[in-house]
Amino acid sequence: MFLLLSIVVGGLFAAGLYLMLRRSVVKLIFGLVLLGHAANLLIFTAGGLVRARPPLIPKGELVPGPEFADPVPQALILTAIVISFAVIAFAAVLVQRVYRTVGSGDVDELKATDI
Repeated sequence: MFLLLSIVVGGLFAAGLYLMLRRSVVKLIFGLVLLGHAANLLIFTAGGLVRARPPLIPKGELVPGPEFADPVPQALILTAIVISFAVIAFAAVLVQRVYRTVGSGDVDELKATDI
């Protein structure tokens, strides 16, 4: 399972970087989304995968059982999802404003507007 998730994370990072290197500003945003998803999946995978076990200590015990889900990566990922949503929303508004000002989403045409 770890090998499959490692391949998926690598593919998401590669696709995100490929899209970010394209000339379109919209593809840049999609690449940013893919990089965010890849980072979240990497954190989730590094935290350890345990099936059907909650990240809780059973009632009456002081320590968790031998196999339990670590709650810290899950909390980090939830926080990262909220932050990445805000960054993507800001970037989408910024791209819309750039398109209205320049009239194109091509990165090479944005260089012509510099003074």
